[in-house]
Amino acid sequence: MWGVGNVSYGLTMRYLGMSLGIGVAIGVTLVVGTIIPPLIHGQAAELVTTRGGLLTLLGIAVALLGIFIVSIAGHQKEKALGAQVREFDVKKGLMLAVLCGIFSSGMSFAIDAARPIQLGAQALGVKPLYSALPSYVIIMGGGGLVNFIYCFVRLAFKKDLSLKADLALPAASILGNGALAATGGIMWYLQFFFYAWGAASISASYAYVNWMLHMSGYVLFGGLVGLALGEWAGVGPKPVRILWAGMLVIIVAANIVGLGIAS
Repeated sequence: MWGVGNVSYGLTMRYLGMSLGIGVAIGVTLVVGTIIPPLIHGQAAELVTTRGGLLTLLGIAVALLGIFIVSIAGHQKEKALGAQVREFDVKKGLMLAVLCGIFSSGMSFAIDAARPIQLGAQALGVKPLYSALPSYVIIMGGGGLVNFIYCFVRLAFKKDLSLKADLALPAASILGNGALAATGGIMWYLQFFFYAWGAASISASYAYVNWMLHMSGYVLFGGLVGLALGEWAGVGPKPVRILWAGMLVIIVAANIVGLGIAS
């Protein structure tokens, strides 16, 4: 599921653009990946009858509001910079965004299903901070396999996607591009390395909130890094103010969930 979600994520950006595509896809992923695991484990009643569960649901709603506001800011930024989606297609893009959101939640389901592997690792003496890492070999291996198959099928059947042009580049460019790609992969993996650290510090009865906090952080820090790298330079003050408002709402959502865990 997670591998298919990755592929459809890229296609979502192709047809909706970054701001709208990320907003819809991450919003769906946040809800599905957070709500389904407790339902599977028979915790539905806890979500609506306990203070912690109600605060979690409130936090999810507030986080979705924050993501929506950040998406508005991103759309205004694209308009201000004159960015256009060449293959813009609302119907196809929204379908892919929802598909992406649902299937990307497979990562959350897999981490939840891999709990016996974590317990087994701990029984062998692995510290709780690292006990989730063995399961990543299987989870990410499945996602990687789907992406490899998709990419090589595209290369095999599309004449305009030939390796020849890339391999004809100077050696320095090939090495530079490869190093950047590898760096991106390492940084991407580290998000789940530290996800495991955070999950180890939260009670198992509230394990489902990890995904909500992770997806909220995804949008929050994406905005902060964009500001730090000057991506919002020249767009005017209004989109930046909207971005800050959305990020503050996401921070509020995380704190609401934190109150639920503390209760």
